[in-house]
Amino acid sequence: MNQSGGDNRPLIGMIGGSGLYNMEGLTDTQWIRVESPFGEPSDELLFGEIDGNRIVFLPRHGRGHKLPPSQINYRANIDALKRAGVTDILSFSAVGSLREDLPPGAFMIVDQFIDRTFARKKSFFGEGLAAHVAVAHPTCPRLGDALESAAGDTVAVRRGGTYIAIEGPQFSTLAESNLYRQWGCDVIGMTNMPEAKLAREAEICYSTMAMVTDYDTWHPDHDSVTVEMVIKVLSANAQNAAALARRAVPGLQDRPDACPNGCDSALDTAIITAPSARDPKMVARLGAVAGRVLRAD
Repeated sequence: MNQSGGDNRPLIGMIGGSGLYNMEGLTDTQWIRVESPFGEPSDELLFGEIDGNRIVFLPRHGRGHKLPPSQINYRANIDALKRAGVTDILSFSAVGSLREDLPPGAFMIVDQFIDRTFARKKSFFGEGLAAHVAVAHPTCPRLGDALESAAGDTVAVRRGGTYIAIEGPQFSTLAESNLYRQWGCDVIGMTNMPEAKLAREAEICYSTMAMVTDYDTWHPDHDSVTVEMVIKVLSANAQNAAALARRAVPGLQDRPDACPNGCDSALDTAIITAPSARDPKMVARLGAVAGRVLRAD
């Protein structure tokens, strides 16, 4: 299901919370169910426009925050966005800070991840059609540029940093929090892996705006993180995120024919299974994610 209808304008996908899909200035909205062979996405997709620019929004946890991080069907989410015609994904994620100079309320444009999740399906590929996709640089600098430009002087944004993704749903122990700081991680969260890896497999440009809600558990002068603490800061962050998203979308309209970072050609050298050995059922299942290269073979 592709919602482009022959419209060649970029379709900007956004993944995040209610502050985004209720953002001011979002018009011509319509919730549409997009089927995926990978199961049920977190929710329907919200299609709309911002100042004439097309966007589609996916509530990562479902409306009302029904899904904990480990129960999110990341494959279905990314596959549904690909089927809808999404060309770029802006991910907005609440995180804990592992640095003194990233206080609650600060935003950071992520450029690296460490994946410590273990209970999630992390690839579209598998038995019958194997692939190894390069993710050395898992985010798209072009999208990061748009987010940084949109922030301007209105939101404190740090460009670049490492996001460590943990399985959850519990917050870190003190020992874990201190270990992640020793590793050089900047923020900690539970949702951007395998989301970022799957976006790369689907050849969709992807960038994360991490929104700090707390100091995790390491900071000696702050109480241990609680849901109440997170929600209080999250509400303020959501307003800033919505404003930033509105300003970033116009900057993504002049899309190059080919991504300078190679996001849209990630599968060119990734599929290792010989055409004659590929499982036809897997080929059909991957029609949206990998159809560009599978059809070429």
